[in-house]
Amino acid sequence: MVTPRLHFAPSPIESTAVAGTFSTEPSPGGRSGSRSWWARGLGLLHPSHAHSVFSATVVLMVSTFLSRIIGLVRVKYIVWLFGRGVAADAFNAAFVLPDMISYFLVGGAASITFVTILTRYREAGREAEGERSLSVILTTMYLVLGGAIVLAEIFAPWYVHWWFNGFDAQKAALCVQLTRILLPAQLCFFAGGVFGAVLLVRKQFSVQAVAPLIYGLGTIVGGVLLVKRMGVSSLAVGTLGGAIGGPFLLNWIFARRAGVRYRVILDWHDEGLREWVRLSLPLMAGVSLVTADNWIIAHFASTIGGAVSLMSYAKQLFTAPMAMLAQAAGAASLPFFASLWTQDRRYEFATGVADSVSRVVSLGLLAASMMIALGGPAIDLVFAGGRFSSADARECATYFAIFSLSLFLWSAQAIYARAFYAAGNTLVPMVAGTIVTLVSLPVYAGLYRAQGAAGLAFASDIGIAMQTLLIAVLLHKRRMVSIASLDFVEMGRCLAAALAGGAAVALLAWGFGRVLGQARNAPAHWHVRLADLAILVAGSAVWLAIAKWMLEKTGSALPRVAMRRLRLR
Repeated sequence: MVTPRLHFAPSPIESTAVAGTFSTEPSPGGRSGSRSWWARGLGLLHPSHAHSVFSATVVLMVSTFLSRIIGLVRVKYIVWLFGRGVAADAFNAAFVLPDMISYFLVGGAASITFVTILTRYREAGREAEGERSLSVILTTMYLVLGGAIVLAEIFAPWYVHWWFNGFDAQKAALCVQLTRILLPAQLCFFAGGVFGAVLLVRKQFSVQAVAPLIYGLGTIVGGVLLVKRMGVSSLAVGTLGGAIGGPFLLNWIFARRAGVRYRVILDWHDEGLREWVRLSLPLMAGVSLVTADNWIIAHFASTIGGAVSLMSYAKQLFTAPMAMLAQAAGAASLPFFASLWTQDRRYEFATGVADSVSRVVSLGLLAASMMIALGGPAIDLVFAGGRFSSADARECATYFAIFSLSLFLWSAQAIYARAFYAAGNTLVPMVAGTIVTLVSLPVYAGLYRAQGAAGLAFASDIGIAMQTLLIAVLLHKRRMVSIASLDFVEMGRCLAAALAGGAAVALLAWGFGRVLGQARNAPAHWHVRLADLAILVAGSAVWLAIAKWMLEKTGSALPRVAMRRLRLR
């Protein structure tokens, strides 16, 4: 019998760097490590620090955690002021058209294709040519994307009437106004993605960690300063300001410090431009359910008053742990995967992808268990108040729990998709994503008619399951990443721990509900908050204890490796 290899050990693409950065060997002075936690942490945040996969993932996960904390404050601020009313629905719907333009004109994520291109130039010692191509592509897309934004500003009323056909005249007019404010932000995201790719290729992730924090704060600052004068429009103005200051300005400043100089150049024959078009066209021509999911949900939910807002809040809460697991790991891994593929190190590439998928799936199963068990009291505790009632919180928690069922799938597909991107293949994932999206549309429509907004959440889970499975099979068939190389034993252990911890917390919450029922039904607001807080504190402690016990009893490597890497023992 062959013992499955331990996927939670450092993979080939990170072992050397991790050994150098996170070594547990004693220092010559007899102390554990020559630098303190604070010194090492500050060193990782230095903009020019070259990261390993592990250290980059840690930095981006911390950044994502902080970003989602800011996001929670942002959502709390919005729900307190506007609840699930007309202004809230209009504001949440206003992001759809800008997202569509970004997706169909620049492939949704400029940094993904640029990392692949610039990595090739860098590995070949042709960085000057890569910098010129960067200027050519930026100039070209400023014209294309700028023209599209002007047209969108003009035709926004027709778009809102068509896509959000359930909005009344007042809500539609407000949505148009907010959409027009948000549209120019796409220029900032595109340019920031291009300049950010320069830093990613150099394995410098600190700016990518800070930029989202500035963007998230923009909405809050705009609201605090301008809400009395501009109402909900203040949130859109703040969001635009955050996009300028964070994703664009910060990346531009540090790309210049790295030696990159942008020049206005138009050259339709540039090799880099042609390569970018080749990689990006498939992303523009097709549509992935990863992005279209929000569009589809908003379209159907527009016929139910307040549903656009509640579904948006639930999805934003769900994407917090999803971003920490999937996006952080994916963004950190992409430059390393691209480098391995360029160097023709196929075995290290395949094992690196499989290891990453095994990790995020295992962690996703555990995280989903806690999210489902404690989502109700958490949402009620954090968001109920102002114009957001406890009934609204319970409905939002229902959608949140349904979304959370698919957390491990969202995490896995993010890594799998980047395996294709790192290999310079954007056509296959585009075709797969388009097929899944088209097949999923009747599922969304049918479940919406049968179960209302909750049906849309279930349809989202079904759709992402199809997409993840299809991409995994395609990688397997192309002999890029074998499905058999995943650590199914470790994932099974994490699933068992997740089920045990989740069941225990569910029983605990039921017991607390019986004991504290009188307090929760009392008219005093603080009684309800106290009951929620008690369930959260006790539930978290019980879940952690049971999950850790189950993992250790089943022989999981996760607790031991996690503690070793955190240098707790």
